[in-house]
Amino acid sequence: MDLKDQLSQLFPDHVPKPSNDKPTQEERYWMQKDPIICKYEKRKGKPVTLLEGYTGAEKDFKALTKDLKQLLSVGGSFKNDVILIQGDYRDRIMDFLKEKGFAVKRVGG
Repeated sequence: MDLKDQLSQLFPDHVPKPSNDKPTQEERYWMQKDPIICKYEKRKGKPVTLLEGYTGAEKDFKALTKDLKQLLSVGGSFKNDVILIQGDYRDRIMDFLKEKGFAVKRVGG
């Protein structure tokens, strides 16, 4: 007899609520009022897109970085509160972030 059966015997009138453990897409990230700065640089001759100014926790950085990398099918990482995406994808990243509800500011050409 497992714990669920034991509890159902102790409380026969209780109807468990369906649990929704997975967060929805809107709950997945920390939303902030300040804009995220999206800029382009070249590092060792290769183009990269940097996202600065995001103030979420480490799990928020991981989730946002993962979703951006999957959307663009490229590599990337986050370190020292900066998300680095390989390649020049400023327009697509800005569209994605605006769609999610973030304020985004483009810096540079």
